[in-house]
Amino acid sequence: MTSKSAAAIDKARAEGRAALVGYLPAGYPTVEESIAAGIALAENGADLIEIGIPYSDPVMDGQVIQAATTQALANGFSVRQVFDVVAGITAKTDAAVLVMTYWNPVVRMGVDEFSRRLAEAGGAGLITPDLIPDEADEWMAASDKYGLDRVFLVAPSSTAERMQRTVDASRGFVYAVSIMGVTGARSSVSTAARNVVAAAHAAGAERVCVGLGVSNAEQVREIAAYAEGVIVGTALVSALGNGGVDAVGSLTRELSSGLAREEA
Repeated sequence: MTSKSAAAIDKARAEGRAALVGYLPAGYPTVEESIAAGIALAENGADLIEIGIPYSDPVMDGQVIQAATTQALANGFSVRQVFDVVAGITAKTDAAVLVMTYWNPVVRMGVDEFSRRLAEAGGAGLITPDLIPDEADEWMAASDKYGLDRVFLVAPSSTAERMQRTVDASRGFVYAVSIMGVTGARSSVSTAARNVVAAAHAAGAERVCVGLGVSNAEQVREIAAYAEGVIVGTALVSALGNGGVDAVGSLTRELSSGLAREEA
């Protein structure tokens, strides 16, 4: 089964660099603008795009993303509109477009129906922060049926057994959560990210992308040295809120300058 995410990451790797994964919430500030911002991401160096479904009870999102998703919900965003956003971006770009969502909205629509509609919109798969492989039987079946990638998360706290199970269940890439950029703990924190990636590789993961806290080209460069992909979210959402679609494009260009693998 061909994986759109794996193909995008492998293409970047063949070009001697890590892949850039950009996150934006669907419907922020409007559905039309989130489509335009997604296209700007792809046109300025993003290889994969994560489109987040605004959710009223986020577990993992920081203040900037919470504020953006709250605004999208206040503007009347509904879950089915995420397929319009994905279709709007995939119609104009070659980037792999994944939806990042808490599991509740998928269950409410129906796992099979959600998966079918995502595939029809040209989507590559789902990133599911609060779904663990042990509870993902329905999603495993639907993702196989519709050819979608399954991206599960691993963290510094993942046990060896949990890491192995997650790597085995994932398709496309594994999402490594690192807490990076925390004031005063920069070096120790980046060690945590590197260790998570090493553990995922040791468990057989061919593609690991690192997210949470990456905001500039220097941090991108640091992660690109050991991971197959670098995920940027909050900084792009801030750019969109403060400077619109053009600001997303210019920040993406700046971030992508850090993707080249340094020769050891």
